[in-house]
Amino acid sequence: MASVMKSILKVQNLPIEDILDDIKSALFNHHELVLQAPPGAGKTTMVPLALLNEPWLHNQKIIMLEPRRIATRAAAERMADLLNEKVGETVGYRVRMDTKISQHTRIEVVTEGILNRMLQDDPSLDGIGLVIFDEFHERSLDADLGLALTLQGRELFADLREQPLKILVMSATLDGEKIGELLNDAPIVSSEGRSFPIDIIYGQAAKYQTQQSWGDRITDRVASAILQALEEQTGSLLVFLPGQGEIREVNKLISRELTNRSDILITPLFGSLSLQEQRKAIQPAPKNTRKIVLTTALAETSLTIDGVRVVIDSGLARLPEYDPKTAMTRLKTERVSKASAKQRAGRAGRTEPGVCYRLWSEDQQQSLASYTTPEIEQADLTPLALQLFKWGISEPEELRWMTIPAKAPFQQATELLRQLGALDAVCERANALTSHGEAMAQLPLHPRLAHMLIISQALDHARLACQIAALLSERDPLDSSSSDIESRLELINGDRPASHSNKHLLSRIQQLAKQFERTLNQLKLAPQAKQASINTNINNSTNSNIAIGLLTALAYPDRIALRHSENSYDYKLSNGRQATLRQNDPMQRHPVIAIVQLGGQSGSSKDKIYLASPLNIENLKEISPNNFKQTLHIDWNDRTSRLVAEEQTLIGKLVVERKAINNIPKEQKNKALTELVRRKGLELLPWTPELKSWCARIELLRKKLDKNQGDVWPEMSNKGLLSDMEDWLLPYLDEVSHINHFKKLDLKALLATRLPWPLPQQLDTLAPERIQVPSGSKILIDYTQTPPILAVKLQEMFGQQDTPTIANGKVKLLIHLLSPARRPLQVTQDLAGFWKSSYQDVKKEMKGRYPKHNWPDDPSQAEPTARAKPRKFK
Repeated sequence: MASVMKSILKVQNLPIEDILDDIKSALFNHHELVLQAPPGAGKTTMVPLALLNEPWLHNQKIIMLEPRRIATRAAAERMADLLNEKVGETVGYRVRMDTKISQHTRIEVVTEGILNRMLQDDPSLDGIGLVIFDEFHERSLDADLGLALTLQGRELFADLREQPLKILVMSATLDGEKIGELLNDAPIVSSEGRSFPIDIIYGQAAKYQTQQSWGDRITDRVASAILQALEEQTGSLLVFLPGQGEIREVNKLISRELTNRSDILITPLFGSLSLQEQRKAIQPAPKNTRKIVLTTALAETSLTIDGVRVVIDSGLARLPEYDPKTAMTRLKTERVSKASAKQRAGRAGRTEPGVCYRLWSEDQQQSLASYTTPEIEQADLTPLALQLFKWGISEPEELRWMTIPAKAPFQQATELLRQLGALDAVCERANALTSHGEAMAQLPLHPRLAHMLIISQALDHARLACQIAALLSERDPLDSSSSDIESRLELINGDRPASHSNKHLLSRIQQLAKQFERTLNQLKLAPQAKQASINTNINNSTNSNIAIGLLTALAYPDRIALRHSENSYDYKLSNGRQATLRQNDPMQRHPVIAIVQLGGQSGSSKDKIYLASPLNIENLKEISPNNFKQTLHIDWNDRTSRLVAEEQTLIGKLVVERKAINNIPKEQKNKALTELVRRKGLELLPWTPELKSWCARIELLRKKLDKNQGDVWPEMSNKGLLSDMEDWLLPYLDEVSHINHFKKLDLKALLATRLPWPLPQQLDTLAPERIQVPSGSKILIDYTQTPPILAVKLQEMFGQQDTPTIANGKVKLLIHLLSPARRPLQVTQDLAGFWKSSYQDVKKEMKGRYPKHNWPDDPSQAEPTARAKPRKFK
């Protein structure tokens, strides 16, 4: 093998050759290593081969993880080709629906999810000496989970292994120090990569004008850039677009322009293409032909496409983003990170100097995020949670992570698993898997679909469930205004003609359905995992749409939807969301549906329904009664102004059945009435000005007195009264059933219960309702204002120097000094200051207007009076 490697490296002339000895030495002396190598260095194909006969491996296997199926196959095929062997001999691979390994296989290239299943079957990874995490910078959920499980499995079974398990993390753009710290301060080896220069051209997409009148859509701009590059550059082009839709659109645009160019070959490249179509895209272009490869982000790493020296980058990627508010994963188109842009540009300099057209400005480049957000921060964590529970832990903190799963999304995932019956609610061990959960974890599917498949066996609809699961695991094969799942299944079963462009996709779905069926039949389900008593009418139903609806409702109980009205296209979902069918969708005739695919803008209150099936609620209740909840609902009818009650059957937040109740239990009725007051406000109650003032007096003392004195006073603000109505209001609502009955309550007596003895007497002393002024009048204090207001005729305050106070002198009253016509002449909290200053101006103005009233020169010595003139005594 050593001589074979030398000849391979000599032929390849790859940069990785310069550091292979460093890699070998590091893994000889350590059990972990971080390898940083840019695109084109040769790490994916050369490193596993170079390590295959290292003495520390002891003829054990090497497992190498790749993020995508196409990269997995390509890496295995390239390594086998270098060894002049067929795939499946020394080098093999395992991906979904395709495995090529043998008893002689020493290097297995696998997709990331397969490693996690290997770990669950054997946490020690017996017989494996090295696990390589390739392209780890992509930070997929499966890769993060796989690394966390590998680290703990190695630690737990270290004493049982003759040779330690080694871990190699390879990346092009990753914080090597951070991953090295996670791997017990692992050494870091770096490769310089190729040195071919790459010219970056920013914002050049609009230069080329075609005969077509193109707008400013990203597809138009990319098509323009392609045509521009064909004129300005030589070599093949690699074009990065966000998704399949954009690839098809750009293909259509440039094909129209290049109709007479036989030297141009256009090849799409994305995950759902056939293996033959994918190989056609990554193989060298035929002689005297330039190739234009239209690809998604999957060509950023791992794949080498010979002959490419021009990259056109839209700067966009379509990534899944989980919305915890709706429990739905949406595809979100967003700007790439600086790391991704660097990876994409690097594809242009693999074999010679190249050029990269970036369809954004240099200023925009500086504003890009440094790295792509790890999937673990924006993904549905339900599959991860199920795998952790199967591993035997209930809290992510028990493992070592690059990025630990956030608590709230993990808790939401846990609740969904509990709803699906995967977790034992009464087991002493927290979040222990039920036998049903154990079976779910064995299926290579999202837990929703795994749950559906297992239950489908008891319903005698396993084949149908497997077809639905396969359909939902791939792209929609039918471009139709109808959202009915049954029409898609007719395509899969050959009952409806398929377009030529979808034949490969349908073939993939059919193969996947058969694989699911084989895997399901191989499960040894415990009796508890099956639903024992199912209505035979459901089992033997000839209406496939009824069965489809039941199966999809089992997988998506939070997306059962009820139509708003007979002619409406709008539905309310059991998770509380709103969704709408497209106009003229035949599904609209069904009042209840089970939805499996929704779309819409993040933050929008209403989503579009793309895939659904009609649902029979009664049949679902027979199959899955635990999803339904009975509750007594009491609420106020605004039209009749009366309290009404009904027994409701709920699934999530959706009311699917109602039954009116005439005799409402008093306790529940009164509780509903307090909730009505909370909702509509305290103004429903019979307030008087005196009562409002009484509450305000108490509030003032609570806030203004010293803490030990103020704390004894109850809170009488609206907030305080609403917060504890169960104490002072609820017990007295027995006779209330109509809104007018609230006005008959003795509110003064109810509120008085909140003020125990001796506080009423203290209230009159500390915050009196009225205060006596120098004239002898007892004036009402307005406590609804802050500070409280004493509105009094100016003449009644003659002779008083100090401003009146309450609350043991802690609160000065705000004096409104009034004219004889009771209009404010002065507002003050400094009575003595007013007599000395502003009073003289007031006197001048008022004396002429009110000559019969007394306007003395020295009001501080004058006799107060409530009359026009002071009373004269003989």
